[in-house]
Amino acid sequence: MNATVAHPASHRRILFASLVGTSVEFYDFYIYATAAALVFPSLFFPAQDPAVRQLLSYASFSVAFFARPLGGLVFGHFGDRLGRKSTLVASLMLMGISTMLIAFLPTYAMIGWVAPALLCLMRFGQGLGLGGEWGGASLLAVENAPPGWANRYGSFPPLGAPVGFIFANGFFLVLGAVMPDDQFRDWGWRLPFLASGLLVGLGLWVRLRLTETPAFVEAAEAGPPPRVPIGELLRTQLLPTLAGTIGTVACFALFYIATVFVIGYGTKDLGYNRETFLGAEMVAILFMAAGILTAGAWADRTSATAILMRGCLLTVPVAAAMAWMVTADALPMLFVWLAAALFVMGLVYGPLGAWLPSLFPARVRYTGVSVTFNIGGIIGGGLTPLIAETLVKRGGLLWVGGYLAAAALLSFAGLWFVRRRAAA
Repeated sequence: MNATVAHPASHRRILFASLVGTSVEFYDFYIYATAAALVFPSLFFPAQDPAVRQLLSYASFSVAFFARPLGGLVFGHFGDRLGRKSTLVASLMLMGISTMLIAFLPTYAMIGWVAPALLCLMRFGQGLGLGGEWGGASLLAVENAPPGWANRYGSFPPLGAPVGFIFANGFFLVLGAVMPDDQFRDWGWRLPFLASGLLVGLGLWVRLRLTETPAFVEAAEAGPPPRVPIGELLRTQLLPTLAGTIGTVACFALFYIATVFVIGYGTKDLGYNRETFLGAEMVAILFMAAGILTAGAWADRTSATAILMRGCLLTVPVAAAMAWMVTADALPMLFVWLAAALFVMGLVYGPLGAWLPSLFPARVRYTGVSVTFNIGGIIGGGLTPLIAETLVKRGGLLWVGGYLAAAALLSFAGLWFVRRRAAA
């Protein structure tokens, strides 16, 4: 899976391309997540009860997770048959167009039920694009990695998550600081979606200058590509696909509880100021970036599986501390919990960039990585804000922590299976 070492400039370009693409994609994804927590409930969903509006907004957020496996299948199919480069360009364009169009959507007060329907349609387009993005960016990095550097190279696409989050929440934070709440609700929230066009242009400029990965070229020279990559994947790689899917659940559950759910819960239920809370999240997300980089370096010294398993185990005490530390009028303690949760998130997320590609042969690798990552996203993240919102209303944060701990132990089981199978 490792390629011959190229000129250092080429490697810098490859790593930047894998990082900038996922940063743009995650920026698009997170501006929707932030808007779904802060403004979409009142603008697009007409229920009288604020809690119901919030639930409906989170339900629209989950639409993308159900689109992502379909995007993974489509882009994985063409990525394994036609190549990584053209597929990555197409996924970025789809994500960017869907995001920009949200900036021009009328609200429920303007056109009624058509407004949330169009919002969900654009969210579906975002999910399709991201479904093909993460797997392709991981292959771009890992299939060009020098020997012994696969996990460090593979950590660059996951690093796009905190970078995108910082830009997304930073944009909302600046808007909240420079305009009144009524202007922000009326039109200010549209600006981050409109700005996506500039970022997509940057990503396309970088990616159009790339060449194909050595692993894809070697696979193409060895024989014709699979006619139906998903069919070959399920026929020959079913157990790695199942184990890989389960192994990704913890990272999604941890991230979307520590960001989307906690933003909504902290500002609406605990009464924290929106700008103050977004600022705390932006600083805490730096710990996630540190966790990703740390995990990549550790994984090259030991193994990706070992680091992921340790991250899953550390998620359990983080989950247990949630009900005690996420409270009103205790922002420093809440920040400590956020920082710890997001650092552990880096441990269960960073190594996935190299671990998932290692499970599959090159001829079906794009499909395998995309399917496992995105189905894991449905299980671990798609309904997580909605489930957490329901659980906290019925049993408090203790139930939310129990849900998170269960997700971590499920991923640990998938990782243990892979480790045992490799040792057999």
